[in-house]
Amino acid sequence: MPRILLVEDDPEISRLLVDVLSDNGFSASAARSAREMDGFLDREQIDLVVLDLMLPGENGLSICRRLRASSDIPIIMVTALGEDVDRIIGLEIGADDYLSKPFNSRELIARIRALLRRARSGADVVRQRASPLAFDGWIIDPAARSLSDPEGVKVTLTSVEFDLLLAFCRNAGRLLSREQLMESVHRGAAGQIDRSIDVHVSRIRQKIEADPRDPTLIKTVRLGGYMFTPRVKEG
Repeated sequence: MPRILLVEDDPEISRLLVDVLSDNGFSASAARSAREMDGFLDREQIDLVVLDLMLPGENGLSICRRLRASSDIPIIMVTALGEDVDRIIGLEIGADDYLSKPFNSRELIARIRALLRRARSGADVVRQRASPLAFDGWIIDPAARSLSDPEGVKVTLTSVEFDLLLAFCRNAGRLLSREQLMESVHRGAAGQIDRSIDVHVSRIRQKIEADPRDPTLIKTVRLGGYMFTPRVKEG
């Protein structure tokens, strides 16, 4: 039973979401602050965090940045603000997905299941012993879900970033639309297509491009999507 941790300071919302998650086959706990969240993460194996942006003390953005620095645990960020800038900031610092309040509980369940499926698919790849792929000196290993730069240094990717880069590598030289890329990371179970793919691609560029402002590995095709230009071979 997947273990979900809600980080939400509103007790009524917490109770409601814990009940919804329990009714849909998840084991859910709730923390009202960063300190309580840290206690849960120290004691238990948590599979996914649903993180509210507005919290007393350390806010959701700070928590997300801190979690991402030490873990690749899937994070869904939730906020009542609903402005694009807040969503983009959350994605830029490493959140895997984003929901604005008020939201339909069915959409939250769909997003959670999509992220957990992606995590499970990574485990499936380990069992299948998929071969590493090499491009421009970089090595991406689907089995270990790791990325190494040309000097052999491991580069941290979120789960969404890893799946996007892997999709690019497996479709090198092909034009991929935002819809196709969204399908590759959400397995068809997330909400409508939005511009979050652009934010994730921007984060990947920051990590693999010599000059992210003038990218050569991931090219933008106006009105089309993106194309991965390097030659990719099994490493």
